[in-house]
Amino acid sequence: MKKEVRELKHEEFPLAEKVWTHYRNQKADPGRERIFGVFVDGALAATARCTRHPGGLEMDCVFTLDEYRGGGYAREAVQRLLDECGSETIYIHSTLPLVGFYGKLGFVPIPEARLPASIKERFVFCFGEMAGCNVAPMMRNPGSG
Repeated sequence: MKKEVRELKHEEFPLAEKVWTHYRNQKADPGRERIFGVFVDGALAATARCTRHPGGLEMDCVFTLDEYRGGGYAREAVQRLLDECGSETIYIHSTLPLVGFYGKLGFVPIPEARLPASIKERFVFCFGEMAGCNVAPMMRNPGSG
């Protein structure tokens, strides 16, 4: 098995979008996003995306295809993202079951009010009650973890 952990080139963004058909059909925006992935034998197995919003950086689309789960690939994709983007504060909307996973990577839970408006507005459908949407806002300061 050959494994490679790296940032995707813009022309490779469709590979991530294909992976994301299994994860809320997300689309990539090369103008404000960086995508990191784990390739196994040439196939994209896991992703983590860093998006620049007016108020800061957000990490999302941390996803591993079913056939690659359990190999630590999500952690490797996130770690590469943190290595490349972690000189700035990064915000996430973690699902409640993954708060511990992100905590081990230096993220800490924060009140929803501490999210930059441009990041918080992505979850406006929760009507100010992110826990009711199974989501916990978190942040990671530079040098954490």
